[in-house]
Amino acid sequence: MRLLPEKKQDKKSSGIMGWLGSAGVLLLLKGKTILSLLKLGKIAGPLISMMVSIWAYALISPWQFAVGFVALLFVHEIGHVIAAKRIGLPVSAPLFVPFMGALITMKKQPLDAREEAYVAFGGPILGSIGAAAVFGAAYYYHSPLLYSLAYVGFFINLINLLPIHPLDGGRIATAVTRWLWLVGLVGGLAVIIYLKSILFGIIWLLFAYDMYKKYISRRTKNQMHAVLKSFLIPIEDLQDQGYLIPGPEHKRELPFTTYSDLNRQQYLGVRWDNLDYYGTTTMPVQSIIDKVRIVQLDQLYVDAKLQLKMQCEISFTVFDNDKYYDVPAALRWRYGIAYFVLAGFLGGMMYLVHIVGNVNL
Repeated sequence: MRLLPEKKQDKKSSGIMGWLGSAGVLLLLKGKTILSLLKLGKIAGPLISMMVSIWAYALISPWQFAVGFVALLFVHEIGHVIAAKRIGLPVSAPLFVPFMGALITMKKQPLDAREEAYVAFGGPILGSIGAAAVFGAAYYYHSPLLYSLAYVGFFINLINLLPIHPLDGGRIATAVTRWLWLVGLVGGLAVIIYLKSILFGIIWLLFAYDMYKKYISRRTKNQMHAVLKSFLIPIEDLQDQGYLIPGPEHKRELPFTTYSDLNRQQYLGVRWDNLDYYGTTTMPVQSIIDKVRIVQLDQLYVDAKLQLKMQCEISFTVFDNDKYYDVPAALRWRYGIAYFVLAGFLGGMMYLVHIVGNVNL
C-alpha cells in the first residue's frame, strides 16, 4: 500500500492577499461551515481514540496490521450503528480502547429483546462481510498480511457471538433463549483457558455475577432501595403572605406522582400543599415508588433570595419488566437460525483461511 503525499499550501501570498485570506476564512466560518466544525467536534474523540489504538497495536505488530485491525473493529461497530439507526435508536460514534476493542453507547435503550438482538446482530454481520472482503483481497494478492487480518477479523466476530453479556451473543440470546446464557457460562470457562485472557476473564466474572443476582439471589428483586433528592422552595414571598415555614427538624411524608417520557426517563413529582409547592426530579432507574419523606430542611439564600432546601428520601423498588423478553416464536426461530448460521460461517471461514493462507495464530 502506497500513501500519496499531501498537497502543501502555497505560502507566497502576503500583505493585502494575507488580509483577504483572513477575511475569507472568517466568511467561511459562517453558516454551514460552522455546522461542519460542530460535526467535526463530535467525531474528534472517536478519531483520536482510533489513532491511539493504531499506535498501541503498532507497538506489538507491524503498523500495516495495526491499521487493518482497527479498521476491522471500525466496520464491526459501524454495523451496530447502522442497525440501531434503522430502528430509530440514537447511538454514539464508535470509541476505541487499546487492547480492549471498541464500543458504542446507546442514548436510548431498546424497547424489548427483539430490538436489542437486532442491534447486536449488526456488528458481527457487517464485521463478517468486512473480514470476507479482506480474505478475497488476500487470495487475489497472495498477501500473508491480509490472510492474517482476515483470520483475526473472523475470530473477533466469532468470539463476540459467545452468549455472554455484554458481548453481542449475550444480547442476541435475549431474543432466542436465555438458556444460551448457561451455555455461555460453561463455554466461557473453556474460552478463558484457551485464550488465557485476563480481560475475557473479567467479562465472564461480571456476567456470572449478574446471572447470580438475576436467578439465584432473587430476594434482591424486591429489595427496597432509597435515594436522596433535593428541592429548592422559594419562601421569601410566602413569609410575607403569612405562611408558616417549618423548621429544620420537620419530618413528614409528601404526596407524589410519577410518569415517564418517550425516552423511558422516569420523573417524580412532589407536592407540598401547605407551601403551595410542586417540584420534579428524575429517578436513576425505572422504579415503583413506595414513599417520599422529608429528612432535612435548611434555609439558605440563592441569588439573594431566601430559599428552603428540602431533602427527601425516596424509597422504591426496581421495576423488572418481564415483558421485555416476550418475543414471538417465529422471530425467535429466525434469530436462532441466523445466530447459529453466522457462527458456523465464521468458524468455517477461519478454517478456510488457515488452509488456504496457511495462517498459524
